[in-house]
Amino acid sequence: MTPFYIFVRNPGKVPNSYQIGEVCQILVKDNPELRGKGGCWAIITQVNDFSCNVRTWDGECTVGVQHLKSYEYLPQECEQLQEICDRINQVYSSGLEESVQRFLESLGRLKRFYLTALEEKVLSVLESAIIV
Repeated sequence: MTPFYIFVRNPGKVPNSYQIGEVCQILVKDNPELRGKGGCWAIITQVNDFSCNVRTWDGECTVGVQHLKSYEYLPQECEQLQEICDRINQVYSSGLEESVQRFLESLGRLKRFYLTALEEKVLSVLESAIIV
C-alpha cells in the first residue's frame, strides 16, 4: 500500500512578532527537543518566520514561537540579562564540576532579570576560578 501524505501550510502558526534582544521564557509543551529547557529564559538572537534563534545559559538553539513567552522586560532589563547570560555561558563552557553546572542552570531559570547579592558573589567566585 502506498503511503498517503497530507501537506498543510503552516497550520495554526502565527507570524513571528519577537525582536532581537527580547527575553522570553521557554515553554516545552509537547516538544521533546526542549526537554530540560522548560522555564528557562532565552534571549532572542535571530528572528525567523515561525521560530527564533535564542541564547540560553548553556548555549544556543532554535525554538518555535509557540514555545516562547515574552517576559515583557524593558530594554535595559533585557540588556542586563544579556550580560548575565554572557557571564554564565563563559563559566558553563569552561567545563567545571556538575554541581557548578547545576547552579548555573538554576540561574538560567530565574524569573527576574538580575542576580541577588549572594548570586552575584558566587558567580564572581566561579568566574575567578576559570581565569586562573
